[in-house]
Amino acid sequence: MRRESLIDLQELLWHGRYSVKSHAARHARAEGFTEADMVHVLENGRELAVYPEDCRMLVLGYISFSPQLHIPLHVVVDYSPYRWLDIVTAYIPDQPYRVISRERVAILVSERRERTVRPREQRSRPKTWRLQRI
Repeated sequence: MRRESLIDLQELLWHGRYSVKSHAARHARAEGFTEADMVHVLENGRELAVYPEDCRMLVLGYISFSPQLHIPLHVVVDYSPYRWLDIVTAYIPDQPYRVISRERVAILVSERRERTVRPREQRSRPKTWRLQRI
C-alpha cells in the first residue's frame, strides 16, 4: 500500500503523466468546467481526503469565473498505476467543507477512547420511555 502526497502527484501532472477518465469528462460537460480547471485544482488545491488502501485522493480547489466568483471543485484521483495519475471524477460539491477523511475519523475515535469518562449519576427512571437526542 503506497501513500502518496499531493506534491508527489503534482510532479506527474507537470510531466503530463495523467489521463481524464470518462466519468470526470461527463461531470465536466454537465457542470461547466474543463480539463484545465481540474488540472488547476490539482496544482493549487489541498488534500481533503486520502484513501491509501484504494490509492485515491480527494482534492479541493477553486475555479474562478470572475474576480468575485470562485467556485469549489472536488477532484478525485487514482494513483494506483505506477507513475501515472488517473482523474477519476470531478464535481462541484454541495457542501465542500463537510468531508472528513478516514484518517481524521480514526484520529477522532482514538482521541475519544483516550479520554476518561466519569460514570453518570443515577437518576430515577421516567414513567414513559421516549427517544431522546444525545
